[in-house]
Amino acid sequence: MPGADTPCTIINAENGQSRGNGSWVLGRVMRDFEYWMGDPVEEKTTEMKKSKWQYDKEQAKLKGEDPDKIKFPEHAGLIVSFWKFDADKKHQLQRPGRDILFWSGIIVAILQLAISAIPLGIYGDWGVFLVTACAIMLCLLTGWQPQWRREKWACRQIAPGKKKTYIMTRGNGAQHAIVIECDGFGLNLEDLCTGFDNLDSPSISKTTRFGMICLGVLWVILLITSSALTDHCWFLIAVGGLGMLQNMFVAGWSRKPETLGLPLKYTTVIGSPKVSAAIMEAERAFPTVGRALVGTFFPSGLFPSEEKELASIEAEAKEKKQKMKEAKNYSEISNRML
Repeated sequence: MPGADTPCTIINAENGQSRGNGSWVLGRVMRDFEYWMGDPVEEKTTEMKKSKWQYDKEQAKLKGEDPDKIKFPEHAGLIVSFWKFDADKKHQLQRPGRDILFWSGIIVAILQLAISAIPLGIYGDWGVFLVTACAIMLCLLTGWQPQWRREKWACRQIAPGKKKTYIMTRGNGAQHAIVIECDGFGLNLEDLCTGFDNLDSPSISKTTRFGMICLGVLWVILLITSSALTDHCWFLIAVGGLGMLQNMFVAGWSRKPETLGLPLKYTTVIGSPKVSAAIMEAERAFPTVGRALVGTFFPSGLFPSEEKELASIEAEAKEKKQKMKEAKNYSEISNRML
């Protein structure tokens, strides 16, 4: 599997530790976020941009400039959206989904066979059809190797009863931070972001190695055979051209996380035109998340007043947690006495 084509950072919300992403799957999830983020997040983003736009216009008026010349901003503040692994879609975890890209492969293969069958039906020339059919079979065999699943999702699953929270973001200055909660179900994203290529001892089975050698030999034989075709080669060129167009379509098309083996469910969204305010709001709603974001978005730290406010929010959350724990212990003791 290739490495990540979109740089992003994975942050452990419990301790704030961050890691650069090396996973192709997480890179695609981050790349296509604006495609699958949904209406609530999109509306919040638009709201923040409008708020910043209005502020910029007001500042332009104060400076004696024409506010109509102020362009609509492409970036404003920070949007923190919250997601969780959907336990109702366990069957999609670490499995490729069947979306338009999946079905496009089947449709294109049928069209390629249909095109290659034209010289067979009209001229009785079966060479193009044979080469096309063999090439499709070799492609399917290459894609069906179990190794690709091990490389795409090279990570542990979250054990039942355990909770983990991760944050995905493109880094300092990014518009979005994606908080992913794992409540007894999901993937260890710290493992996953390491990437298969960065493992000290990647697991490549002997079966996979032997199978790839055999497939390599068969591909060479097929190429030699196809080069010997001299009649009706334009049909073979049309078949290859159609396949290349489909590859371009697959590479550029946006996908949802569940089709990449990460079934996520939307929870809520928080945002503010001011990044520090968004962090405070996130910490107030979901303890430890705001603190974990500080290291990425404010590497030198917050202003003293902001740090004091954040510390106050953390202390309030700890006090609330302690009271809940005491109430739970009291309830257990009361039940035992009864």
